[in-house]
Amino acid sequence: MTTLKQNEMNRYSRILGYGAARGEVLVHNNDIVEAINSSDEWITQRTGISTRHRASENQSVADLAFGSAHDALAAAGVDGADIGAVIVSTISHPYATPSLATLVAEEIGSKCPAYDISAACAGFCYGIAQADALVRSGAAQNVLVIGVEKLSDFIDNTERSISFLLGDGAGAAVVGVSDEPGIAPTVWGSDGSRWGTVGMTHSLLDIRNRDFVQNPVGEGEKIWPTLRQDGPSVFRWAVWEMAKVAQQALEAAGITADELGALIPHQANARIIDQMAKTLKLPESVAIARDIADAGNTSAASVPLAAHRLLRENPELSGTFALQIGFGAGLAFAAQVVVLP
Repeated sequence: MTTLKQNEMNRYSRILGYGAARGEVLVHNNDIVEAINSSDEWITQRTGISTRHRASENQSVADLAFGSAHDALAAAGVDGADIGAVIVSTISHPYATPSLATLVAEEIGSKCPAYDISAACAGFCYGIAQADALVRSGAAQNVLVIGVEKLSDFIDNTERSISFLLGDGAGAAVVGVSDEPGIAPTVWGSDGSRWGTVGMTHSLLDIRNRDFVQNPVGEGEKIWPTLRQDGPSVFRWAVWEMAKVAQQALEAAGITADELGALIPHQANARIIDQMAKTLKLPESVAIARDIADAGNTSAASVPLAAHRLLRENPELSGTFALQIGFGAGLAFAAQVVVLP
């Protein structure tokens, strides 16, 4: 009997380069505090956020994705036509179908497989896990992974649990073939018992008799779906459970915390980041990505934007180990140790 042909196996992958695109409008705390009856001091102390980038009216989710894609390709030294798959993680693409990823593939000049995933703040790390598998299996030579959000389209400016946290942007990475392991096994999963702690105020079924597209946030009846969360529950889960996942990712990589060059956590809240670093007992030599103060929480774009900034400001970290971890709605989570490009 003839044996089925298989793709090349037993090869390694690594991140070749990161790219970024940010919303064009810089929004300060004082610009939004009146609507939520708060203060700059309260937001800064509770979250570590002083500003957040938000997209202009004419800047779409696709625009952000395109910008980060071209930036990542340039950093990796890879031509768009040589990308073998595009994976886009987003919760704010305005179309359920077709995917944003196919638009990105067209933009970079590739006819490769392209698809979207929805894992919110864990989405980029989910994408890196899939890109690693595609490259190592031989299914693709290079994979473009993008996390992109225009969360400002889904914000109720008077909502106090999450609206003031959110920003817009896109982060991308090119994953390609490596002579040595550059992406460790991913520790990932979900906790559906907490499904309702972060999400939308309405579903499409709730508003199927309304004109969803034309009814803007804040006008008429509150039927436009906006984001909300049970902040205290999410905070406790992130602080205690995600530190365990981070430790498991270190063990899966076969390294210890003192061998890290950097920690790149989801930029959800500065206090969560601080507690995670403390629980992991990170030495002072480990750089911690802190994009949140200027960018806010950008969901799927959070980890790659933080990685891009960290490398731009600390180029000496190139070639060191970084633990990147994303966690959020679903509740979904993923973490892996990577070699920084």
